[in-house]
Amino acid sequence: MNRDLTNYRKSYEKNFLEEKNLPDSPFVLFSEWFMEVENTGGVEETNAMTITTLGLDGFPKNRVVLLKEVDANGFVFYTNYTSEKGKAIANNNKVCLSFFWPNLERQVIVKGIAEKINEEKSNAYFQSRPRGSQLGAWASYQSETISSRETLEGRLTSLESQYANKDIPKPPFWGGYCVKPVSLEFWQGRPNRLHDRIRYTERNDTWKIERLSP
Repeated sequence: MNRDLTNYRKSYEKNFLEEKNLPDSPFVLFSEWFMEVENTGGVEETNAMTITTLGLDGFPKNRVVLLKEVDANGFVFYTNYTSEKGKAIANNNKVCLSFFWPNLERQVIVKGIAEKINEEKSNAYFQSRPRGSQLGAWASYQSETISSRETLEGRLTSLESQYANKDIPKPPFWGGYCVKPVSLEFWQGRPNRLHDRIRYTERNDTWKIERLSP
């Protein structure tokens, strides 16, 4: 690819973010934004978020996962604990989450600490998943090299036979993380690249609110 992209231009004019309208809690603002994005339409998976971890090789790595719950404790997602991201979190549980919602020209960036949720909660969510997704969690040794697609599909076929007419237990290597924020930044696009950036930083169970220069 050899393309000049310097003429890609967009003026952000759909909304604004002012201190006088801010709630004390960033979770309230996140919930409001999430619902507005969802209700406006144009974003297929509003709960898609990028998670950044610091790998064992010293490089940061981003990938998209799905938010499954958010409350005052933090942001919950599920994965294979032995995956590349799981090993990275076990080594350094400081992570970053980001949401990009282009339909309303918004971003949310979350810095936080990832911790495993309890087994009871992971089990409950696993049992709510479609049967195919449950089997997929067993079939995939996530992040490990594999000889072919056929190998993966063969594992799935074998598991379908093994668990025919049976409940599928949650794999012991699979479950949820909760990312407890230390800061949340809300980014609202504005004209002339003078975007609104509001950062909430946790301080002794309260939230400090600051405006950042764009």
